[in-house]
Amino acid sequence: MLKFVVQEHYASTHHFDFRLEKDGIFKSWAVPKGIPDQPGTKRLAVQVDDHDISFGDFEGVIPEGQYGAGTIQIWDRGLYEVETWSDNKIAFTLHGKRADGRYNLVRFTKGRPADWLLFKLPAPANHPRQ
Repeated sequence: MLKFVVQEHYASTHHFDFRLEKDGIFKSWAVPKGIPDQPGTKRLAVQVDDHDISFGDFEGVIPEGQYGAGTIQIWDRGLYEVETWSDNKIAFTLHGKRADGRYNLVRFTKGRPADWLLFKLPAPANHPRQ
């Protein structure tokens, strides 16, 4: 399994940085309204620059004038399993304390290439949580 982290980021706008480990780095998305906790809830996720894997432990303040200036705290972290990872769809299961369950990230077919849709899938009938 691979690592994931969600960092709450108080910058020019309040948002959540969602990061999935892949090939030794974190693929990253800014999610303005946070990680969905209910199946059917859809959230915009804007892909941003990849981050070094060590950034997954960062909490603190990025000084004014630097990229991402503002306060960052870890909202959740854990491990995840990849079901599918293609250029336009990532299907995965998160195993965190707050974010737990099956999710999809799907790239918008129209609009900016960085825009994705993040949503939680219903739990299988035999799944004990959710």
